[in-house]
This record gives sequence, structure tokens and C-alpha cells, in this order.
Amino acid sequence: MVVFITGISSGFGQETAKLLAQQGHTIYGTVRREVEQLPQVHYLKLDVRDREAVQKAVDEIVEKEGRIDVLVNNAGMGIGGPLEFATEEEIRLQMDTNFMGLVHCVDAVLPHMRRQGSGKIIALSSIGGLMGLPFQGFYSASKFAIEGYCEALRLETQSFGIKVVVLRPGDFATGFTGSRKKVADAAALEAYPIYKTAIEKVEHDENGGLKPIVLAQKISQIIKKKSPRNGYVVASFEQKLSVFLKRILPAKWFARILGSYYKLT
Repeated sequence: MVVFITGISSGFGQETAKLLAQQGHTIYGTVRREVEQLPQVHYLKLDVRDREAVQKAVDEIVEKEGRIDVLVNNAGMGIGGPLEFATEEEIRLQMDTNFMGLVHCVDAVLPHMRRQGSGKIIALSSIGGLMGLPFQGFYSASKFAIEGYCEALRLETQSFGIKVVVLRPGDFATGFTGSRKKVADAAALEAYPIYKTAIEKVEHDENGGLKPIVLAQKISQIIKKKSPRNGYVVASFEQKLSVFLKRILPAKWFARILGSYYKLT
């Protein structure tokens, strides 16, 4: 299959590109900077926030390969800090990368998938797209947007033989933790003294999380399935339990549990 993956310089994207290439798929992946390249992977240097660059890349892939069978929307970033102190620039960076980057890729790939009458669109959300995470509010907002977008997209495209699958990773040990933009403003720390403890808890959990190959293997399985589920939570047992509790508990009860976990009270 011809697979287009965004954000393969590290983490999920890199492991997925490596695994799928080893399995014999034709892989095209995007990066924003020069990186050591994996064998049998075609690299495209672009930023998913640039609609024209994404469209050009997709057109080049289709011209060369004749089709795109799978789109894996992986490119993303995170901002940590009190919502009140996020700058307009940071908010736009968060939403433009995680959400609009996804939209640009889908808009470019979808006409080709419609014409060929098949395709899989795999979007990386997060368990933070199912619950608002404290001091990662705009990250959660970008993932909530992906959830709603994909729910609508699935309904609109099902008659064309296109499958839309949302992946919701929990904590993983990737470069995402080190690259997170964090509010370090003294005023933010003074106004929200619980922020420092909460973000330390987040980073501790991420650094002790699952390995990226786990998610890459799940993506490989989804690609092979004729009728994959609409969504998958890929996380530890405890985090899968938290998703289940969010679904069944009254909102106030779950908020207390989440607040206690992050030591907000």
C-alpha cells in the first residue's frame, strides 16, 4: 500500500514509517527539518500548516504512485500552561499544527481516495481529546476538534469506501515531552502555584509511558483490517479505565478524580 504519514522525524511517526516500510508498504513521510533518513522511506520537507505545500506533496505522490491508500495524520505539538496565560501566537500554533494540519492533509488526499473508491484516514487524537487535561487545555481543545471533525468526516465519506479511524494514545515515552512548549512566566507560576506540580506529574507519566512501537503496531493492524473500529484507545490499563470512567460517571465525580490525580486540590 501507498502510505502518507505526517511528522516522521521522531516518535510515533518515525516508528510507524520504519515498521510499515519493513512490511513492504511504500512510505512517504513529512519532516520540517533535515533528519537522518530511514531506508526505503521517501522524505518530504514541509510544514503541515502550509496548505499549498501539502497539496503539492500529495499531488506528487499520486502522480508517481497512482494512488494513496492510507493517510496517517500524526504531526502535532503541545503547549503546557494555564489557559489564561497562553499567547495568541501559541494558541494559533497549537490549533494550526494539530487541527488545521490535519484538515490540510485530508483536503489534499480525499479527492484521490474518492476517485479510487477506497482509503483509510487514521488521525491521532489523544485521551486528552476525550477529557480536558488541566494545564494542557489548548492541546486538549485541538484534539477535541479532531474528534468532532473525524466523526463528521466518517459519515460524509463512508459511501466512498473510505474508513476514518481515530487513535487516542495515552502516555508514551517520546520526544513530545521534551519538545512541549511550556509557560515559564513568573506571573503564571505565581497565579497558579499548582501548575508546576501538575506539569511535573504529566512529564513523569509520559517519560514512564509506553514505547512508540506499540502505537506503530496498532496502526499496522488497522491498515490490514478490512473494517477497523471507528476509534481505539492505546494506553495503559489505568488510562483506559479513566476513559471508561469519564463515560459512565457524573461529570462532577470524574472532575474530582482528575483533579485529585493531578494534585490540584
